[in-house]
Amino acid sequence: MRITKALEKLHRECLAEFDEIQAAEYAERRSAKEDRRFCSVPGAQWDGWLRDQFENKPRFEINKVHLAVIRIINEYRNNRITVDFVPKDGTKDDETADACDGLYRADEKASVANEAYDNAFDEGVKGGYGAWRLCSEYEDEDDDENDAQRVKILPIFDAESSVFFDLGAKRQDKGDAKRAYVLTPYPIDAYKEEWGDDPASWDNSISLYEFDWCTPELVWVCEHYRVEETKELVHFYKGVDDSEIRVTQDELDEDEGREEELAATGYVRIRSKRIERKKVHKYILSGGRVLEDCGYIPGRCIPIVPFYAKRSVIDGVERVMGHVRLAKDAQRLQNMLMSWLAELAASFKGEIPIFTPEQIAGHAHMWAEANVKNFPFLLVNPMTDANGTPTAVGPTAYTKAPNVPPAMVALMQLAQDALTEILGNQQQGEVMEPNMSGKAVELIQGRLDMQSYIYMSNFAKAMKRSGEIWQSMMKDLAVEQSRKMKIIGADGEMGQTVINEPAYDEETGQEVVKNDMSRINYDVDVEVGPTSTSARAATVRAVTGLMQFTANDAEMNSVLASTALMNIEGEGLADIRQWVRRRLVRMGVVKPTENEIQQMQAEAANQQIGPQEQYFLAAAENEQAKAQKARADTVDTIAAADLKVAQTDKVRAETGGATISTVENLQRVLQNQQPQFNEGM
Repeated sequence: MRITKALEKLHRECLAEFDEIQAAEYAERRSAKEDRRFCSVPGAQWDGWLRDQFENKPRFEINKVHLAVIRIINEYRNNRITVDFVPKDGTKDDETADACDGLYRADEKASVANEAYDNAFDEGVKGGYGAWRLCSEYEDEDDDENDAQRVKILPIFDAESSVFFDLGAKRQDKGDAKRAYVLTPYPIDAYKEEWGDDPASWDNSISLYEFDWCTPELVWVCEHYRVEETKELVHFYKGVDDSEIRVTQDELDEDEGREEELAATGYVRIRSKRIERKKVHKYILSGGRVLEDCGYIPGRCIPIVPFYAKRSVIDGVERVMGHVRLAKDAQRLQNMLMSWLAELAASFKGEIPIFTPEQIAGHAHMWAEANVKNFPFLLVNPMTDANGTPTAVGPTAYTKAPNVPPAMVALMQLAQDALTEILGNQQQGEVMEPNMSGKAVELIQGRLDMQSYIYMSNFAKAMKRSGEIWQSMMKDLAVEQSRKMKIIGADGEMGQTVINEPAYDEETGQEVVKNDMSRINYDVDVEVGPTSTSARAATVRAVTGLMQFTANDAEMNSVLASTALMNIEGEGLADIRQWVRRRLVRMGVVKPTENEIQQMQAEAANQQIGPQEQYFLAAAENEQAKAQKARADTVDTIAAADLKVAQTDKVRAETGGATISTVENLQRVLQNQQPQFNEGM
């Protein structure tokens, strides 16, 4: 790629800005990396000064932090969060919004988005940072003639080391960011092969930057996103059928005859407006130069979704932490105490007898090998006092077991209490007494859920941002007319929808476009569901409790019983739950999906009619035929009467014409004879 002066200037600006961002956030990012290592890497809990202090000593790890983090991650994976597109005007039934829900779920499944979500949540809970990306890809890469594209959701690993937004972005979801940087490490040989660039040829001035773009082992390559804002003049035209279209000034400038064409077809300009447009420009750069100008990407948002486990802004600095940060000191203290205790225990080999040299002279080998050869007896030399009298034979003393200092015992208890308070007493939820009521279990689980709710809530914000970016990208990607696309319903059933489909609105009498993706502009809603499977059990208990108050209402009792069956967990109950759902759909209790509506319509069309129903249907058709014949006879009678009236009018008209002619002839005769009458007189 040819490097222009504009690209050289952009490269310098990017290096300078990234260096500023990296310097401002370095401490927080390093702490996040250490937290993740502390939780997941064996031996990392002894990193730093602690390792030097315990050199050549036992270093044990009893990783209780990891267990607490895994519990939170499992709670999330058991209760996935997804997006819901909601019309801005509050309309309940919107086919296009439902289509967007199905399309988003289909894109998630096709791109294995759960891997991206799980990685981001895992990194966020441990270190505080997580992220994933959205990009476009061809629907069928093997078909050269198919240019249709869809959105793909991909993971970003080591987010605390690779994802950076400009310092002016203040929102948690970074929806207000103007620039973003995503770093990827390359081995030097792989970098040279991929980009045809040698780091040895870089300008030495890049060494002035704090961030080292090239190390002896790695070269960092950066994806750079820039939001460019422009103002566009848009004209609105109204047609003879009151339909309204929008035409940009750029379109009119490109096609000089477009305005005359609109006027010829009856469109009149009614107003004009300047609209702010956002476009995202993507570049790929290294420390040496801009490697590629990727142009504008689909959508109007930077396609990077950040997740922050716990976030706060203090002294103007964005500070982030996960579930590990505050528990590190208590975990270190417990590891130290356990290692000291193990060292004390290992140093004591039991009570060892203490003799004088004279007592074991000649028998030392027996005492040394006593634990190995299991001698039936051991010998010592007899001892005499100053008078030559033999004295009692035996050790002069025994070695004593080391005493555990009371301070160590107290510290171990304090360390355990500190871990329990910081990480949460998760073990309490695992202890179920035989006589414990279901309500008590629900309350215990509710307290445990609150410990992880902040992570679920912040992850919901990230999911909302993901839905907004997806919607923005689909406006630019789904442009084909009458394109068929795969969707997945809320129940996991696969289906198909048609987007940008021309149709006719019978109510307004105008042509419309069904599922017009170019005009989608929905609010993105997310819900944080219960974070425990016990929530379903609580629902069953609540519903069964209500059934005793509705015993006299058979229909209500049937609905409640069906609801309880839908929420029962157990092996082999999936088919029963599906059957119950279909039953509730037919009763009008549960809103049907598009596939269920089509299935019910097909069943109604193929439904067999019994003999009695056939008799009544035939009788109704007979009566309908008689009524139609009566209406036809009435029409004939009215037509005959109208014919007679017309004939009468015709006769009257003809008779009237003859009378007029006779009068005119008589007047003519009289006029001719009038002079004769005068002469006779």
